[in-house]
Amino acid sequence: PPGRRVAAYRKAHLCDVELPGRVCMRESAFTNAGTQLLPPVSTPAGKLGLSICYDLRFPEISLALRRAGAEILTYPSAFTVTTGSAHWEVLLRARAIETQCYVVAAAQSGQNHEGRSSYGHTLVADPWGTVVAQCGDGPGLCYAQIDLGYLHRVRQEIPVHSHRRPDLYGTVG
Repeated sequence: PPGRRVAAYRKAHLCDVELPGRVCMRESAFTNAGTQLLPPVSTPAGKLGLSICYDLRFPEISLALRRAGAEILTYPSAFTVTTGSAHWEVLLRARAIETQCYVVAAAQSGQNHEGRSSYGHTLVADPWGTVVAQCGDGPGLCYAQIDLGYLHRVRQEIPVHSHRRPDLYGTVG
């Protein structure tokens, strides 16, 4: 409420990908990866789990944030047009469903510089995976109601968090 920064998350996964003839990104050439996940931040809307862009492709982060108490996951992003048009919405909805969290993903849109355009499509998904707000191409603003009562109802009706079997994960074979 007083307008102070309460947390600063550093992106854990750097986007180093090459899709010949379509996209070439080498974030590791100009930035360093963060070395820790932050605990969820308490806000008036709920407990906020922080992630950025390419982190979206790693469900382990969202699941760790859920275990730490997150109710809302954030993914401010600048997905490329190629990867965004193919994967953006489905990944966001998957993170919402598997964590039973709201997912809020602000997205840069349009030309970043001469060699790069971002997909855009800011989106909010609820804990059921339903898209409850979104923007298309270009500048825009969307609003979504965060209903923590609904979130807790979804978690109670399908208690996947308590059904997880960490004793088995990582032990295939």
